[in-house]
Amino acid sequence: MQSTQFDKILRRIATILSVVILTLCLIYVSTGVLLAFYYEPTAGGAYNSLKMINTQLPYGWLFLRAHDIAGNAIIAIALIQIVVMFLGRQFRKSWLAAWISVILLTLSAIGLDWTAMILDWTQEGYWRFSIELGTIEAIPFIGGQLREILTGGGAINTTTVEHLYTIHSYLISVTTLILAVVHLSALLWQESQGELGERQLIASLQERGN
Repeated sequence: MQSTQFDKILRRIATILSVVILTLCLIYVSTGVLLAFYYEPTAGGAYNSLKMINTQLPYGWLFLRAHDIAGNAIIAIALIQIVVMFLGRQFRKSWLAAWISVILLTLSAIGLDWTAMILDWTQEGYWRFSIELGTIEAIPFIGGQLREILTGGGAINTTTVEHLYTIHSYLISVTTLILAVVHLSALLWQESQGELGERQLIASLQERGN
């Protein structure tokens, strides 16, 4: 009985965390859309446009900070979610959708952070991306093709920023939001199934008592 109560608590915590993840995703996407109105995805314009948003645009600094915090928080909460589900020993087949969605969501959130490293066009982001491009190029068979896709076939320039911006904004962001919805839906279904099982157990015990 104690184990059942413990599993119920962890299941409830997982559901709450999934709501938090979806909320953070909505904040990340909505602030990203607002920033996109003023962001210029070019080699020189990226830095200047973000500086303008941060210093001149009313409440621009707030949206920029909320965007950054939400992106980092998604990764942290998603990792905590995996730990909670692991502690709850939720390894049944019915939890497969929840597990797959949270793992893919964590990877996509990391992908959001990775693709954003050069979008501010700072020295730190530029050289970090240059180093990681070398790692990507070293991948057997597909490394060269991946580098071509990311950079646009040449050095790191405006085309690279445009490609990373497209992948970041239109592919990974949408995927992350969809995965957050799927994960929450899977956990809400598990929550309803758990409550149904508890009611059936109580009814069965009452019948035996009678």
